[in-house]
Amino acid sequence: MNYSFKMNLDEDTYEYLKERHELAIERIRSVCDKCETDDRYYPYFNQVALFLRSVDDILTDVLGGFYFKAPISRRIKTNKDLYIELKQKYYENSYLNPSYAVRRLGKETGQILSAVYAELRSCIIYAYSGDIQQVLIREELFLEIYGMFVGAKQENEEAPKAVEIKEAYRAFAYDYLDLMLEDSLKKSFADTESLPKSIVMEGDLSDSDYLYDYGEYISDVELSMATYMATLSDEDIKLMADTFTEGYRKGFVATGKDISIKKTVEIRYFLGFERVVRQAVKNFREIGLEAIIHYSTPSFMLGRSVIKRGIESTSVNRQFEYDHEHDKVLYFDHGFMERKLECYRDSLEKIKEEAGVYGGPACIEGFGEKAFAPVDKEEKTTLDADTKKLLTRYTSRAGEILNRYVKGEERSFTIIAFPTPAIGEDFEDIFKETIGINTLNYELYRDIQQKIIDELDKADHVHIVGMNGNRTDINVKLVDITNADKETKFENCVADVNIPVGEVFTSPKLEGTQGILHVKEVYLNGIQFVDLTLEFKDGIIDNINCGNYEDEEACKKFLDTYLLFNHETLPIGEFAIGTNTLAYSVIKKYSLEKIMPILIAEKTGPHFAVGDTCYSHEEDVETFNPDGKKIIAKENSFSAKRNEDPSAAYLNCHTDITIPYDELGSVEAVTKDGEEISIIREGRFVLKGTEQLNVPLDGM
Repeated sequence: MNYSFKMNLDEDTYEYLKERHELAIERIRSVCDKCETDDRYYPYFNQVALFLRSVDDILTDVLGGFYFKAPISRRIKTNKDLYIELKQKYYENSYLNPSYAVRRLGKETGQILSAVYAELRSCIIYAYSGDIQQVLIREELFLEIYGMFVGAKQENEEAPKAVEIKEAYRAFAYDYLDLMLEDSLKKSFADTESLPKSIVMEGDLSDSDYLYDYGEYISDVELSMATYMATLSDEDIKLMADTFTEGYRKGFVATGKDISIKKTVEIRYFLGFERVVRQAVKNFREIGLEAIIHYSTPSFMLGRSVIKRGIESTSVNRQFEYDHEHDKVLYFDHGFMERKLECYRDSLEKIKEEAGVYGGPACIEGFGEKAFAPVDKEEKTTLDADTKKLLTRYTSRAGEILNRYVKGEERSFTIIAFPTPAIGEDFEDIFKETIGINTLNYELYRDIQQKIIDELDKADHVHIVGMNGNRTDINVKLVDITNADKETKFENCVADVNIPVGEVFTSPKLEGTQGILHVKEVYLNGIQFVDLTLEFKDGIIDNINCGNYEDEEACKKFLDTYLLFNHETLPIGEFAIGTNTLAYSVIKKYSLEKIMPILIAEKTGPHFAVGDTCYSHEEDVETFNPDGKKIIAKENSFSAKRNEDPSAAYLNCHTDITIPYDELGSVEAVTKDGEEISIIREGRFVLKGTEQLNVPLDGM
């Protein structure tokens, strides 16, 4: 196969980089020929050099136009060889594993050298993309550190201290930030001719062999997914793609945004869904949007983590990402933060025209993979208090910068989810049921949900109480309506940006929101939370705990990272009532509680989001429900600060936590006069006009 993707380098730059690369790889090959360092460190450098040699073989053939024409047997073997080191039984004795590296090389040196090797793993994706520059700078980092150890041996000196290696690593990150960020942002907002897009539009999708051209890890899940998709009719594929792209278009219409001023849409998907994505690209072209398709960032310096933002395949070993996602603590200080913000701003300025016409992401989530319960190793890097504060400040300021170039009030998004074969032997049945969930009757749910909203609009607050071991007891304060004929507190969500249909939601008033939110078990971004308890005072998390770890400090670190995202606390940004009882019945029928994505799970009970509101950066955009009423609950006392101090207004996170119907004792709208209007009681809808929502529940 000869793909038409472009590498975007002029001839002179390419020749210069090629010359540097030839010198670098020649030196890397020599590392494997003889031991030039202390015997203790040579196994590390030899292992990394062997990896870089294998990556170089791919890069050379990609640049020469040979790799994608190679026999499929070679491409399969290459994929297995590249990722075998991350397989659990091999990872235990790999320098990629900080525990092993520390055991062999010492605590500080082992930790930093493991981090360097983890960053060098990003060369795989850069090699498949023909990105000689990104591969080269990482090869030169390796050679610089290797040279420090060679020099020490030649001078009969002690091996370099960890602080010296760390400084070399920091200098690399600092010096190349502009190059790395510019490359990353171009791929996210401007590159419409990437390798992944070429595979989607030009590959032979009737045979799963095309999957090996990505360079991502390919397991039986991706192969089975692509094989199954090849059996579906063109009509089925079009139905899935049309639901997906029409939801995106409706998102602009529902919020009164002008889609005609946008020229690009970013498509994210799980590998194996290429037939749907190809049709989606064609659909988007019909409404004037060209697709951007890019890899999830492979670089830890640029934000690689357990959570992916781009195309995605099954993770070889999510513990690897967990072990290294805080490696930035090795170099992230105030000076680095300011440098990164400057580079971020400059990079966006260079692509400001492309960023201005970017419409937002359209995502196809795959679900079915076993939920991840991370092991917290004492040898891994962890964030200290100062770095947490700096990272929080960086995220806030970077969000402000991004919103100047990709304006929140002008962009939209859509998300749809489907199971992958990782879900087990019932995959095909669950897939068909999910298509049914994603294509439910719009008008039916619109009308039922409007009845719920009509009652909620009368309420001062909503009282939610758990049952069956769920300790939730919380009052959610609602904003006041001044004109009941023209205004509403809740949005009627009818399958546009958030597919499937099935919720009414609002941005609560913080002052007066009090109580406990508890879930016995929940999966957020693929990570399991056990016995999660949040206590709110005036809408702010006042206390938080979980049962993931017996050790209180380990729990705190876990929650800080994966729920608070390094903020000291978070406000409640959303309250919603999910109405998709069909989705709930399917979850129960196939025991999918542990793997169902939040996109669907949030529709199966009331849910509460911590972080930003649902209308982050869109507070001043007028939004209306299908009945014509204007939605007025679009901000809280955090986001109200946006004009004076945006860094205090936006938190750049929004995590939904759902109470399932079988843990739900009651949901009641309470008026200022104390009248209680029951919406749900003991897991069943009891409000007049909502009875049909109980049909799937009664059939369970």
